[in-house]
Amino acid sequence: MSRLTLPTLYDRLLSRFGPQGWWPGEGRFEIIVGAILTQNTNWGNVEKAIGNLKAAQVLSPEGLYALDIGRLAELIRPAGYFNVKAQRLRHFLEWLFARFGGDLNAAAELSAQGLRQELLAIKGIGPETADSICLYAFEKPVFVVDAYTARILGRHGLIWPEAGYEDIREFFEGQLERDVQMYNEFHALLVRLGKEHCKPKPLCAGCPLEEWPHTV
Repeated sequence: MSRLTLPTLYDRLLSRFGPQGWWPGEGRFEIIVGAILTQNTNWGNVEKAIGNLKAAQVLSPEGLYALDIGRLAELIRPAGYFNVKAQRLRHFLEWLFARFGGDLNAAAELSAQGLRQELLAIKGIGPETADSICLYAFEKPVFVVDAYTARILGRHGLIWPEAGYEDIREFFEGQLERDVQMYNEFHALLVRLGKEHCKPKPLCAGCPLEEWPHTV
């Protein structure tokens, strides 16, 4: 049996699960809003909040920027922590308008590293949210790490126990080609594996990685 590597892991998951078709969202701005709203909640709640923004006809940079923050919080209430998330959206919009006049296409001209660093400087946007925006909204080759990813790699000995977010992201980007579509698909496949098998209490029987040594 060959050693489990990231390319082998990707091939095995893609063979088992097939393409996942992420990220759900219509257009760059909706994906950004979704990435901010999905912190600490499930996607179903985010969809309700985005539906409210669409119904109010404010789901655009200009629409949200002109909106009173109290009204914004009310519209995104289904996503939970709505006052905090309204502030985070506002901070993002203030950056977008101060830096690029509200033009997402101008922001897209930044390099992957440049965009990532600017997003991380926005209050309330952490590494996973910033990287989701880079990858899914701006199609930059930045790998998104989440709890599923850390758990799967840790159980199979691909990362050390103390590895942090940046360690894991750099591990992926150092081992794989800088390919936006593959990064997109790989992240989605890891989420699928984490939800179906590599749970906090793992279901190893039938797991695509069952044949490789692992801990529980």
